[in-house]
Amino acid sequence: MMPLIYADSGTTVTIKKITGKTEVKQFLEKLGFTVGCDVTVVSSAGGNLIVQMKESRVALSRETAGKIMV
Repeated sequence: MMPLIYADSGTTVTIKKITGKTEVKQFLEKLGFTVGCDVTVVSSAGGNLIVQMKESRVALSRETAGKIMV
């Protein structure tokens, strides 16, 4: 298991765990980031990520992406 920030661009990974405070977990859940969901890393710039999940693309800060374990 590793944080999402270490996934290579173009790879699809499965979310295994979301860490952090309850507020962060709820925020990510509202965006659709749940355990078992597949996420594709579209690009990474300066540690910030753009990921595709289902039909949506979402930008995540390095800090937030570090709380998503894949």
